[in-house]
Amino acid sequence: MSQGGQEGEAALSPRQSLFVGVTLFSMFFGAGNLILPPLLGVQAGRETLPALLGFLVAGVGLPVLGIVAVALSGTLRELAARVHPRFARVFVALVYLAIGPCLAIPRTASTAFEMLAPLLPQDWSLEAARLAFSLVFFSLAFALAMRPGRLTRLLGRVTGPALILLIVAVVAASLAGLASAASAPSAPAVAPYDANAAVQGFLTGYQTMDLLASLTFGLVIATNVRSLGVTEQGGVMREVCRAGAIAGVLMVAVYGGLAVVGFEQCEALAGATNGAAVITAAATQHFGTAGTIVVAAIFLLACLNVCIGLISCCGSYFADELPRVTYRGCAVAIAAFSCAVANLGLDAILDLSATLLGALYPIAIVLVTLGMLRRRADRAPRVWAWTVVVAAVVSAAEVVCDALALPALPLPLADVGLGWVCPVLVAALLAFMVPNNARKELT
Repeated sequence: MSQGGQEGEAALSPRQSLFVGVTLFSMFFGAGNLILPPLLGVQAGRETLPALLGFLVAGVGLPVLGIVAVALSGTLRELAARVHPRFARVFVALVYLAIGPCLAIPRTASTAFEMLAPLLPQDWSLEAARLAFSLVFFSLAFALAMRPGRLTRLLGRVTGPALILLIVAVVAASLAGLASAASAPSAPAVAPYDANAAVQGFLTGYQTMDLLASLTFGLVIATNVRSLGVTEQGGVMREVCRAGAIAGVLMVAVYGGLAVVGFEQCEALAGATNGAAVITAAATQHFGTAGTIVVAAIFLLACLNVCIGLISCCGSYFADELPRVTYRGCAVAIAAFSCAVANLGLDAILDLSATLLGALYPIAIVLVTLGMLRRRADRAPRVWAWTVVVAAVVSAAEVVCDALALPALPLPLADVGLGWVCPVLVAALLAFMVPNNARKELT
């Protein structure tokens, strides 16, 4: 790097690059996401490796590309506006609803409760306990979201490292258990991994919601890079890509380790329905009741911290979009709605998220892909609208068919939940093949 100081030649030091990468990782790192890989390991059994590879593509690869695509375009709204300004407004709102009150925020409370449930007296009603817990949880989260000061920062500094240490301890214990076992677990894969494990792992990766979250993170990371002295667009993109690579490596390590935890338990917990129970069982097996208590406490604090941040983030967004509604009013509505959804239970929330994200994710994938190829895509501007509309219609139809137990659409890959892929490719091809004049008439 030149010392003379041409701004365009500036670059971050290795330490600064690591800092930005870890910052990005911490933005993705939520307790809710940690329940997916252990369940994958339990359900996939001997098919854990291909299922995990598919999961990593959707849960790590796509979010990193999302960060880069948004950084290239400026903001999520600017990226989505290439389709249409009205679409941009609706899509951004849907993203915030998904990573907020509809899915992610309720999941924080449900995950925390699932970790606490094994410690409750057996004669307690789980439904009543869940209701009481969620009321206290969201009341506290709302109060702290109104005053996000030292306590929130303290929770972030304490629970983040504590959660990482917990993961390292549980993963290390599971690896040691596998190494000392007479033979590796050989449980067969169960639904949904009993067929096309890699594809099902990819679809499970939707539930991390990290691709949707990454669409809101790109601008933040690019701004952080500029604040550290790199202002030329090429340099910013280089540092954003480097941060994405660092965050990606860390996420791969975390997800891979947690999948090992599930794989170790695949025979003992064959009927598990959520990863919180898997982590609790692993901690109890290796560290006893004390391990269960520590896991529950750390997850409670981590989930609370994430919930506070999401209420604050989504409340600020909707307060800006709805000038007549105050931030406090938005935060109250988000907390109340999330509390109601949380009482459906973690299993129901995960089922609901699979349905809603099945409709949103294909659109996001198409937008990110076009964003990465924006120069070529802009040569045929209608490719943005044509492919996104096709992705939205086909994915919505797939979701309806799945929800109503109807036969899969008569499309290639529809039987594995990817029926939207080929129609989108055809739409893209037509957008480039149709002459400009004809393209204008068609649109």
